[in-house]
Amino acid sequence: MIIACIAGYIWLYVGLSSEQSMSKPIEVCLVKHFTNIPCPSCGSTRSILSLTKGNFIQAFNINPLGFLIAIIMFLLPLWIISDITAKRNTLFNFYQNAETYLRRPQLAIPLVLIVIINWIWNITKGL
Repeated sequence: MIIACIAGYIWLYVGLSSEQSMSKPIEVCLVKHFTNIPCPSCGSTRSILSLTKGNFIQAFNINPLGFLIAIIMFLLPLWIISDITAKRNTLFNFYQNAETYLRRPQLAIPLVLIVIINWIWNITKGL
């Protein structure tokens, strides 16, 4: 998870740098690259970049998943540092419990439907 956080922050830095230089945005989505169809998470980087500027409505319109990713990118490093300094495993335990809980059909099915709706919305927006 530490590596994922570091990669996310590096990617955000690259996004901010390319946005400031007014160059063409870098696209890394393999689904969109090979099929020309955006994936459910397409636009998440742009959404987070909009959040950093306080453009909450624009961020939501680009991709609502950006809010969830931004929250995770903010809280996860703090949680990891807290666990390391206190020599606890609360993040790992939370992850295991959440994974078990999310596998329940009454929760998994609505979440999958939300992702599918977001995917359809990304396709209709022409991301």
